[in-house]
Amino acid sequence: MHAPSGSPVRACRHAATRALLAALVLASTAPARGQDAADATAFSLERLLDITVVGASKYEQKQKDVAAAVSVITHQEIKAFGWRTLADALASLPGVYTTYDRQYTYLGTRGFGLPGDFNTRLLLTIDGNRVNDGVFDQAYLGREFPLDIDLVERIEFIPGPGSAVYGQNAMFAVVNVVTRRGADVHGAEVSATYQAPQAFAKGRVSWGARLDNGIDALVSASGLDAGGEDRLVDFGAARVSGIAAGLDGERDRELFASLSRGHWSSILSYGDRVKDDPLGTYLSDPLTKGQHQQDTHLLTQLQYQNAFADDAVRLSGRAFLGQERYRAPFTFSGAPTLQTGSSNWTGADLSVLSTPRSGHKLLTGLEYQANTRQDQSYEDVTAPATDVTIPGSSWRAGVYAQDEWALRKTISATIGVRFDHKDGARSMSPRAGLIWNATPTTVWKALYGRAHRSPNVFERDFSYLNQVANPALDGETIDTLELVVDHRLENGLSLRASAYSWTMEHLVTLGTDAVSGLAQYQNGGNITARGLELSAAQAWGSGARVRGSVSYQHSRNASGGSLLNSPALLGKLNASGPLFETGLRLAYELLYDSERDALGNTH
Repeated sequence: MHAPSGSPVRACRHAATRALLAALVLASTAPARGQDAADATAFSLERLLDITVVGASKYEQKQKDVAAAVSVITHQEIKAFGWRTLADALASLPGVYTTYDRQYTYLGTRGFGLPGDFNTRLLLTIDGNRVNDGVFDQAYLGREFPLDIDLVERIEFIPGPGSAVYGQNAMFAVVNVVTRRGADVHGAEVSATYQAPQAFAKGRVSWGARLDNGIDALVSASGLDAGGEDRLVDFGAARVSGIAAGLDGERDRELFASLSRGHWSSILSYGDRVKDDPLGTYLSDPLTKGQHQQDTHLLTQLQYQNAFADDAVRLSGRAFLGQERYRAPFTFSGAPTLQTGSSNWTGADLSVLSTPRSGHKLLTGLEYQANTRQDQSYEDVTAPATDVTIPGSSWRAGVYAQDEWALRKTISATIGVRFDHKDGARSMSPRAGLIWNATPTTVWKALYGRAHRSPNVFERDFSYLNQVANPALDGETIDTLELVVDHRLENGLSLRASAYSWTMEHLVTLGTDAVSGLAQYQNGGNITARGLELSAAQAWGSGARVRGSVSYQHSRNASGGSLLNSPALLGKLNASGPLFETGLRLAYELLYDSERDALGNTH
């Protein structure tokens, strides 16, 4: 689930590259020439520019009209590069990097990826439905993500503050995963994967169709079993060392279903993942059999969308329900323990998009979420009298408005604000953007946004063993300025440059309680960063495509030092194309991260 208290997320020790070379199976049973034509259409620049984005403002927008440097990863790209997790796909984007601690995958964005961050400053949604849970506020990005990536139609990555629309968590980015529909599958799909030496085996069975009565249905079940890797683990003289043999296993079960007809649609997503722990999370006994972390995640929503007054008014409403169960049996000095986190949440979101006057798109909405259960517990089998149960519940509500205003034919402004109430605290999240279509092929965007995050109940309330609670813990805010320019050439080449600067206040970070000397989440000083992202994409009529980026990010803590786990340079290269007339695609990926500082003055 997370980086352990008192135990660092282990960052990369040196510059790393990764290359993937894969020829993938036919996406359909069409003849090779037909498949090549389909690939050319799917990967053409015109098709990519026509993709709409719904995750930025909760309604459809063309990429050039979004007040953000938005990126879209399509289903075709996911297939071509063989990405097996959401994090794998996101790592191909400018300014994004990942960290894996043999348990969970964490996403760094624009220079921020502190050890101990549970992906809480990133908002993750599936078809607009919030995935972040109610205890740890975590976005699940690796194999813990409760949806098979083969069911993803596209991934919308909207960097920068998104709290003006979404409220909590949307500090560095919003990631909206749009799922495939029954018509996209159009029949049955069966897939199987095996990978050595991890003894990794995965299978999926899906069926989908659009029926004659207008019902679109999709149902899919997936399963994964892996033995993991046997690696040497050395904790130094203070602890133990040895081969973590048979301690890195993983098991995952996923179920997804969607149903829609007319104005109504619904989805259900269920995931149950168990990851063995070879490293001694939370300073538990390393190299101990039976230790693992388990997440069981359930999401469902019912959505209604309709248009009135000759499409001048669009109504969107949804009711949602979520549930997360975390279970972690660990051993400390030979004594077995069990830590749990249980959250239930329900809520509703209602928004209206209207055109009250010419040149305006006005979005107004309200959202309510009741966290009916936010319970934590810790059990010591050898000393049950010391067991603790920390019950919790809360609610949050927000109202928001945004105006997309066409000032002139080539200039538009986006102005929005959201007011939130959570746990007795009130916050305001403004957003402003000025978009200038300088030429038919060049777009400039000047952007400002503020986002906030309240501390989660684990950070604020958990108290046992090596951690104490902090009821006075305050929330944190981030202010971001950004300048973006997009330029498209007639030969299929598109270029982007993005320069940004952000400042975070009241950072919630793990410190030391002055009274007990134990770990405690506290508000730290301000941190700042500035960066530059340069990217390019080239598409050819044959269906071949190359995209790459170089990112520079300079982040500093309150004392002026470098942030931990923050590489200064990132490089990405992705290339794919049809393999002659076989119906297959050949893909290559290269990722480069410069050194990152880790705890203990290591790299």
